[in-house]
Amino acid sequence: MPRLKAAGERNASAPPADLLAPEVVAGARGGGTVRFPAAFMRHDVEELARFPEEGALLLEVALIKRLSPDSHSVMEFKSALDVHIAEKMLQFPLLGERIKGGWNLVLGNEFHMTNDSHLFKTAPGPGRLPLFTGKMFHQFEQTSEHSGYWIDEPAGRSALLGRVSDSNQRMDYEGFRWLHRRIARNTDSRTLIATITPRRVFTEVNSTTIRIAESGISHSEMCFWCGVSNSFTLDWLLRQSVTTTLNMFFLYQLPVPRLRANQKQFDAIAHRAARLTCTTPEFDDLAKAVGLKDHTDGATDPAERARLRAELDGLVAHLYGLTEAEFAHILSTFPLVADTVKKAAHQAFRDIDSGGIASSG
Repeated sequence: MPRLKAAGERNASAPPADLLAPEVVAGARGGGTVRFPAAFMRHDVEELARFPEEGALLLEVALIKRLSPDSHSVMEFKSALDVHIAEKMLQFPLLGERIKGGWNLVLGNEFHMTNDSHLFKTAPGPGRLPLFTGKMFHQFEQTSEHSGYWIDEPAGRSALLGRVSDSNQRMDYEGFRWLHRRIARNTDSRTLIATITPRRVFTEVNSTTIRIAESGISHSEMCFWCGVSNSFTLDWLLRQSVTTTLNMFFLYQLPVPRLRANQKQFDAIAHRAARLTCTTPEFDDLAKAVGLKDHTDGATDPAERARLRAELDGLVAHLYGLTEAEFAHILSTFPLVADTVKKAAHQAFRDIDSGGIASSG
């Protein structure tokens, strides 16, 4: 329940140092609010009488603008520690910012379950490619389910090209692509659920993919991004904003380290993400891009996969510069995740601190 002061209003309930102190701008008259008190997830109306003396968080306007430069949306922070962690993560550029000399991410959608249903076939056949939907994957893996739909490749290409003529140009669906589930609640066990698709599959609107040609992202960089995007740390920040639908807007506002090959921590994260993803022959080329032999270097044993995921979470937390206490706080906000999983991630964080797990290469 944020409370903003109207123009000319005195903040009579505030301490002597006005919570809504005007911003001092050199050479400018007047100013503006630099911080304001806010509280979220409150249900007792009587608390308003004690606000902001009790239960208020002071949020800096500059922080709001950095986290959401386009809309100035306010994240629903629950504690001062949440605010501190978000500020620490903002040392990295937002995913929507174009970085010269680094990889960027352009997101897109392909087929709509209703509007494009005339293209969908209910049986496989020559020249037909599967329609890849959200229920067909989880973090770093495909499930045993299928959408039950296929699309004739020529018809699919024509629909995606629109008015552009088909000159046999290479299209996004022909390569590996990072994608995530668009339907995602912040009360689920995990909100950001992503993987990398096999080549030659079409996707539907509730499975948002990257546009490879526009992003200019390599296979190894895609593996690195997949490792970061499936981490508890990035998921935690996303859950401060998302309610039921994970639109591109929310992803573009995430601060993400745009590391590249040969940079510290890149290989350690990219290799583990590749080993979790590349477990079948269709991913051999992706595996080789990060230095693995082929899919036989992929991890299929459940215990090994759990270890790799814990190490990834520890590595990403270190990448963002979190302390052990801050990472423990993040883990505590995932009540539906098994304690064994969270304890393993916490231990991996400690092992990196002690040198038991290399944080680079």
